[in-house]
Amino acid sequence: MSLVLVGDVGGTNARFALWRDGRIEAVRVSATAEHATPELAVAAYMAAVGLAPGEVQTVCLACAGPVEIDPFRFTNNAWRISRAAFCAELQVRELLLINDFSAMALGMTCLRDDERISVCSGVAEPGRPRVVIGAGTGLGVGTLLELPGGGWHALPGEGGHVDLPVGSAREAQIWQALHDQLGHVSAEAGALSGNGLLALYRATCTVDGQPPLLHSAAQITGAALEGDALAASVLETFCCLLGRVAGNNVLTLGARGGVYIAGGMVPRFAEFFLASGFSRCLRDKGCMSDYFDGLPVWLVTAEYPGLMGAGVAAEQHLARRR
Repeated sequence: MSLVLVGDVGGTNARFALWRDGRIEAVRVSATAEHATPELAVAAYMAAVGLAPGEVQTVCLACAGPVEIDPFRFTNNAWRISRAAFCAELQVRELLLINDFSAMALGMTCLRDDERISVCSGVAEPGRPRVVIGAGTGLGVGTLLELPGGGWHALPGEGGHVDLPVGSAREAQIWQALHDQLGHVSAEAGALSGNGLLALYRATCTVDGQPPLLHSAAQITGAALEGDALAASVLETFCCLLGRVAGNNVLTLGARGGVYIAGGMVPRFAEFFLASGFSRCLRDKGCMSDYFDGLPVWLVTAEYPGLMGAGVAAEQHLARRR
């Protein structure tokens, strides 16, 4: 396969790498604010790794937003891309844009054993869907399908915006406080994201009659890991709610292929997460609880799964064209 330049572009950082022989190499990360346009960012990356214009003919970028639109506007930074203008300026034959969480899902297909931690032991059933869910700036939810003829397909969706589930009397109290605070309580806004964790903390303070002394997800996580009882209870609730949302997706999709917990948040408190009520709440589905017997769940610790997924997407695209 020919060399491919891959990228994973977020609101703050743009990650670029080269995809060769099923692996990424020469990874570099830069702030999107350092470059006025994505073309300039890619040109700077190519110069840094010693590539002249025209030496790479295929570029695949993972981006948040409706990637079928041209020109494409990034949802969380000021960049925009016209495919034709991009290719002309960088002397590239083709530019592929892929949804960022579709790329995340495809990245699961090339994880090494040391890039994931077993949360629930089990064996993935061949041919069954796999759920990929990741909390970070937002909550991403994707479905990974193994194709009968080989290869993979990622189904994008907006699963982060489903209603936040309630599984106990205390969670109902917290949900009511969240509703008073937010109006509609989605999984992302009410708990399972950076801002969601802050909203969850404030709602918990309301329920417990405590003043909210922490003002960011990082502060809440840090305090929880240092033994602060209130912060620890909030982080525990976060883990339980993540389990409930993931479990709902497993039932909806028949996802006996397993669950991948990705995103930037959970790996930062992996030990806490593994000891939490996540696994209990994942399978807390009444008469369907046994459906989760033998279902494998992994916590993804890979540093650049979005870049890997962009590489898989480009590889499959080029294979179809041959």
